[in-house]
Amino acid sequence: MIAVAELKKNIETRMQKSIEALKQDLAKIRTGRAHTGILDHVQVEYYGAQAPISQVANLTLIDARTIGVQVWEKSMAAKVEKAIRESDLGLNPAAQGELIRIPMPPLSEERRRDLAKVVKSEGENARVAVRNLRRDANAHLKDGVKKKEISEDDERRAQDDIQKLTDRYVAEIDKLLAQKENELMAV
Repeated sequence: MIAVAELKKNIETRMQKSIEALKQDLAKIRTGRAHTGILDHVQVEYYGAQAPISQVANLTLIDARTIGVQVWEKSMAAKVEKAIRESDLGLNPAAQGELIRIPMPPLSEERRRDLAKVVKSEGENARVAVRNLRRDANAHLKDGVKKKEISEDDERRAQDDIQKLTDRYVAEIDKLLAQKENELMAV
């Protein structure tokens, strides 16, 4: 037996996860401003295991263009600095005792345009994910009609609801992309 309400709830949850994944991906795209989320995926060796920097140091904003990394153990300062320098973020940290200062270099116009293309690509991936969820749900509903578990009217209503959900999440994706592009293009 197909539960239409359960199907809709499941699809909505999965669409929300697509939005969360997009937010995380967009947070990694660097703008001219500093924010500690940039360092979320940078790993450092900590007693033989890889750990995120946030588990071995406090991350703070010193000013609008500088991140401060305060390591908890003096011995970790060099490792953290090396991990940041070797990451794919193009950052150049400077150690001052236990505090590591990471200035954000200003972005060139060309780099801003490249990043805007990356943002659009991430957004398209999120839209595709949401549309695939819609397609899967609709296929599930058609299956239910074939097996005579739900009526055609129920199927049509459910498809309309799923389309509304899809439209809502695609609009949210568009809004997130517009915000990120404005952030990138602001000098």
